[in-house]
Amino acid sequence: MGDRNVDFVLRTVEKRDIRFVRLWFTDVMGKLKSFSISSEDLEEAFEEGVGFDGSSVEGFVSSEESDMLAFPDPTTFQILPWRPEQKGVARVFCDIKTPSREPFEGDSRYCLERVFREADAKGYVLNVGPRIEYFYFDNDLNPIPQDKGGYFDLTTSDVATDLRRSTTLMLERMSIPVTYSFHSSSPSQNAVELRYTEARSCADNIMTARVVIRQEAYQNGLFASFMPKPISGCLGSGMFLYESLFDHEGNNLFWAPKTQNEAHLSELAQHYMAGVLKYAPETSLVSNPTVNSYKRLV
Repeated sequence: MGDRNVDFVLRTVEKRDIRFVRLWFTDVMGKLKSFSISSEDLEEAFEEGVGFDGSSVEGFVSSEESDMLAFPDPTTFQILPWRPEQKGVARVFCDIKTPSREPFEGDSRYCLERVFREADAKGYVLNVGPRIEYFYFDNDLNPIPQDKGGYFDLTTSDVATDLRRSTTLMLERMSIPVTYSFHSSSPSQNAVELRYTEARSCADNIMTARVVIRQEAYQNGLFASFMPKPISGCLGSGMFLYESLFDHEGNNLFWAPKTQNEAHLSELAQHYMAGVLKYAPETSLVSNPTVNSYKRLV
């Protein structure tokens, strides 16, 4: 990350009158966690980390090993545009480490970074583009659809049309480009597809997008739900990940001429797909952790 990135962040904090910095990280189930520090403490946080009680975070450590350190990653610094400009608020993702400053094995961001570096050492660059589905309801207790739209429907009375627009603009203000957004299959169901990027940046963008979607819904008196199956009798929500391997020169290693394969899939792509299928049971423990995850498919 380098001193140059840290210096840029510190100058921006001073210039833009940032008063609070939210430190973001995820637990092992993918739930976003956050705590705030004063902007005056940010420089020390970059150097020494910020201590917190890891035993209170699901899946981290026991109470006997509770001390953890959050080290902000300056490359993820972003000002939160929905907060006031005076005494503003920014966010930064963190790498979680032990008191001895060793990477914490339960830090999902570190696990992804480790795999990414292993692939990079073999000449591969993993790019991922996510499509996120979700519902808009008027509250979080009684899920009542706000429209009767269907897949790709364009309706002037669709409450989500303006919400998708404002959400897209807010994401772009946070340097997250959106490929497209649309009304999905079920009533009050929507989707946003983010432009592909390398794996760790994609993971950061997904977590940020979920916050922005919920924030924009809240500002408009609605509740955004990412629950897989909130309504019985309607198609549920999923998250689609479009994955590809490139080399360091930018060549798509999944593509092959039709003379080699009818589907234009290289031998590497076929091995990659075989690996995804082989480890699907283990992957599902993390990607589909609730009973509701499987009700979505029924």
